[in-house]
Amino acid sequence: MSYDSRYPAIDDLIRKAKRKIPRFAFEYLDGGCNEDVNLARNTKEIREVQLIPQYLTKHTKSEMKTELFGHVYDAPFGIAPVGLQGLMWPKAPEILAKAAHEHNIPFILSTVTTMDIERASELTDGKAWFQLYHPADNALRDDIIRRADAAGCSVLVLLCDVPTFGFRPRDIRNGLAMPPRMTLSNMLQIMGRPDWALRTLIHGQPNFTTMKPYMPKGLDMKQLGRYMDQTFSGRLNEEKIAPIRDMWKGKIVLKGVACEADAEKAVKLGLDGIIVSNHGGRQLDAGNSTIKPLKYIAEQYRDKLTVMMDSGIRSGPDIARSLASGADFTFLGRTFMYSVAALGSRGGDHAISLLKTQLQQVMEQVCCERIEDFPNFLDRME
Repeated sequence: MSYDSRYPAIDDLIRKAKRKIPRFAFEYLDGGCNEDVNLARNTKEIREVQLIPQYLTKHTKSEMKTELFGHVYDAPFGIAPVGLQGLMWPKAPEILAKAAHEHNIPFILSTVTTMDIERASELTDGKAWFQLYHPADNALRDDIIRRADAAGCSVLVLLCDVPTFGFRPRDIRNGLAMPPRMTLSNMLQIMGRPDWALRTLIHGQPNFTTMKPYMPKGLDMKQLGRYMDQTFSGRLNEEKIAPIRDMWKGKIVLKGVACEADAEKAVKLGLDGIIVSNHGGRQLDAGNSTIKPLKYIAEQYRDKLTVMMDSGIRSGPDIARSLASGADFTFLGRTFMYSVAALGSRGGDHAISLLKTQLQQVMEQVCCERIEDFPNFLDRME
């Protein structure tokens, strides 16, 4: 499988996505929070990381296969969980889950996206990961976890960086805050994107499919917003995580770790991995980038659990920089969504193929033969 040579850069996909989907959907995907400072800082500081090639080193071939939690993946990156994916492009999570399975990379399903656990399992042959937004009600929490287990999900991802919803001015102006509302401006935008509108009409209005069995019937948009706000209690602590660790027999990953103190607690709770993340810069504009704490966390905790990273990673070179900085594995969200919004059903395959090609080129250029060798090529004098 190869990428579409008409779109050899992520910026090409961003421009095409912006032309293909309504502005409110694009801004939901593209935006951060407050003034978008941390959104920009994430990628900027990743790209300040420099690699040093070792041209005279004996080199046979570069292999990007990576073992993670007992499974050998074909690349050291996966598809991060993204909420409301069907808003950006109809059936987006299905497109990405199928592409991830075909390319043998992990796909993480969000509790609040537009495909349910069972469908994700069907499309990935039971290999999907599931990210849990922690419900306020323990019985609901336990039932969702049982469904993930029954679906064969091997990894449960606990989200810890959304104790409160981020303040996102563009979403508020576009009526996508909680409770959501449809404005005249939004309707005019939809009319200007007939392909998106027709496909949405065919596939139906996107909704929180995993949560559908628990929702009262006939909720209007305002009632839906109130229901979601009341249903989830995003603030995690050790007392909430401990019973989940007892209940879940597979691997557990804590996503949203941004400091050494939380990494230490993850170790004490017996978790298997962490994802250093700041929710794509959508929660705390005054916070660190992800690459900054990654370096210290990886140095102290890589021998105790698996250290992964997302937020700000857009390209193959970004993946390489993150791996060189200490990450065992990486995840990307927006890159895949830009590709699906731009190319529809071909978007998942295109993005994965493009990232593989870019990463392979970096590995061969610096003479890195294995993913775990990337830290040897980090410029530590920068």
